[in-house]
Amino acid sequence: MEDRLQMDNGLVPQKIVSVHLQDSTLKDLKDQASNKQAQILQPDPEPALEIEPKQDIMEHVGRDGPKVLGEEPKQRRGSASGSEPAGDSDRGGGSVEHYHLHLSSCHECLELENSTIESVRFASAENIPDLPYDYSSSLESVADETCPETEGRRVNITGKAPNILVYVGSDSQEALGRFQQVQSVLADCVDTDSYVLYHLLEESALGDPWPDNCLLLVIATSESIPEDLYQKFMAYLSQGGKVLGLSSSFTFGGFQMTSKAVPQKTVQNLVFSKSDQSEVKLSILSSGYVYTEGPGERLSLGKLQGHLESEDQDRMIIQVPFGTCGGEAVLCQVHLELPPNSAVVQTQEDFNLLKSSNIRRYEVLKEILTTLGLSCDMRQVPALTPLYLLVATEEIWEPLMQWLGKHVGPEGEIKSSKLSLKFVSSCTSEIEITPSSIPVLTDKEAFSSENFNLEIYRQNLQTKQFGKIILFAEVTPTTMSLLDGLMFEMPQEMGLIAIAVRQTQGKGRGRNAWLSPVGCAISTLLISIPLRSQLGQRIPFVQHLMSLAVVEAVRSIPEYQDINLRVKWPNDIYYSDLMKIGGVLVNSTLMGETFYILIGCGFNVTNSNPTICINDLVAEYNKQHKAELKPLRADYLIARAVTTLEKLIDTFQDQGPSGVLPLYYKYWVHSGQQIHLGSAEGPVVSIVGLDDSGFLQVHQEGGEVVTVHPDGNSFDMLRNLILPKRQ
Repeated sequence: MEDRLQMDNGLVPQKIVSVHLQDSTLKDLKDQASNKQAQILQPDPEPALEIEPKQDIMEHVGRDGPKVLGEEPKQRRGSASGSEPAGDSDRGGGSVEHYHLHLSSCHECLELENSTIESVRFASAENIPDLPYDYSSSLESVADETCPETEGRRVNITGKAPNILVYVGSDSQEALGRFQQVQSVLADCVDTDSYVLYHLLEESALGDPWPDNCLLLVIATSESIPEDLYQKFMAYLSQGGKVLGLSSSFTFGGFQMTSKAVPQKTVQNLVFSKSDQSEVKLSILSSGYVYTEGPGERLSLGKLQGHLESEDQDRMIIQVPFGTCGGEAVLCQVHLELPPNSAVVQTQEDFNLLKSSNIRRYEVLKEILTTLGLSCDMRQVPALTPLYLLVATEEIWEPLMQWLGKHVGPEGEIKSSKLSLKFVSSCTSEIEITPSSIPVLTDKEAFSSENFNLEIYRQNLQTKQFGKIILFAEVTPTTMSLLDGLMFEMPQEMGLIAIAVRQTQGKGRGRNAWLSPVGCAISTLLISIPLRSQLGQRIPFVQHLMSLAVVEAVRSIPEYQDINLRVKWPNDIYYSDLMKIGGVLVNSTLMGETFYILIGCGFNVTNSNPTICINDLVAEYNKQHKAELKPLRADYLIARAVTTLEKLIDTFQDQGPSGVLPLYYKYWVHSGQQIHLGSAEGPVVSIVGLDDSGFLQVHQEGGEVVTVHPDGNSFDMLRNLILPKRQ
């Protein structure tokens, strides 16, 4: 719930559990709610006394009583538990009676989120042509179980999410401090437009499907690693994983750690050999341990190595290849993660030595990261730009200006909890642009952009309502917050959309980040859906419809029908079933009898990195079929996707799920797919379709067709699926 749900006595919600309620249970709960309401309405027998109302577990409860149970606070998982919007109750084939027993009945505090995930490729059942090699990319793929041999450095063609996971030991405040140190130094070394850094907690490391979503695992703890977790790390290595050990206890391949007769965290002179055999000499903090050969067979070493500048030349850094799939680790017993001003540096002399070697410390770390397959080409974070207020049809402009005149504050501002929009005719250098305060330029005649052609957007937007009023930015924090202050105020017929070329704080599912480089079609669309409608009772379908709209927007273009763009449940856009090209994020808020829904959508159009883009598929199609399809534009596809979404929603409201599911199944990646329930060792089931609420249905061998729900992990919603509890 991302801190939206506030509870009494410091209770922290840990998980939302899906429960099927029988009719008798529903009626009992309804009666209880009615009795409680009746008791509250009875006059107080002693009106002279001031009675403080008793509050349930939620600080802000809806009219039907508490909706969620909590538990005592504990260390939060690094991956927030997710939940589909509770758009409707479990219902049979007849008429629907609304019991208001889920969170959507709490009109005052509801803001449910379905969102995109950084997901993993699945084995393809089709023959997918090879994609052109991208020599500009150095993202390292991880081989799957078949371990195909490749020549040279492999690019990230498996669809593996560009995640760097950092394990720092058992959950504690000290561990959190270590994570922040590692996160800080890695963010200084790698392009944060291409990678996302996450804290891998022990619970998540043992239970979540992180290996298929990890380009690099960093282990930075001197604690002994539990045996079950050690086996997880070794399995990741055996499948082609990359590991960086920073003064950690993690070793393998016949090497062991030996304590030296020097105190921990003392400054030592290190000689580091790079892959081209050149050397770097620097002063570095030692962990107090060195690597020695243990008994038995040991693995051969790679070219990277570092030793103390001493007579013994003790090994401090070793590169150890592992297995036949390209797995390797670089293990260090020097503190590359600690800056010269770290609290453990005690003397001015040590500080001076480390400071003088700081540039070389980064040189060594970047050499290691590059060897492990990451790109260390740095790009400067772009400055935020003002918004432009634009319209798709000129007849909307006058009513829009009249509405703004009545609703802006004295300073021309419209404020929300996240953002202040200041409407001005032009932007002078005195106007500051910050993530919380952005000017909106109303002089549409002055608008021009190399990345967004308003005429192309207008020509291809064929909607009755959606996407008519545009807030456009070259660079903005996130389009999801731009419409906050307008979504409940602006008339519904003035369809709002926010479009950006780049985001600096893009959002994904739960606490995941969303990378937003130039070339990605980025938008947030505002729509409203009546609660008592086909889609209003099945709000989880909104994410499916948006994903489908993007795919159909491309594949319905004449001659582009064979571009292999597909949907992956619940909210991803994929190249075949191999690689993620985009995703959808949905925030829905129920006010009265209407859902106000922000649909965030991002998909790669012209940017080949960090994974793949639509124009890569077009180019490859041209190559394979000797065709001459033209590359596509982001503005063109956003307009077509919004147009398609409006048609799909109209069809859904008219015919229900059956009106759109045939097209959804035509494009989805799951036909005949088998998955494990609960965990990698769980029973195998076959995906057969979606239920009436938009959740996956699976068939158990020799059993019935059942609905399964995500377990809340933020790596891959198709992993660890669970059967909802029944009461």
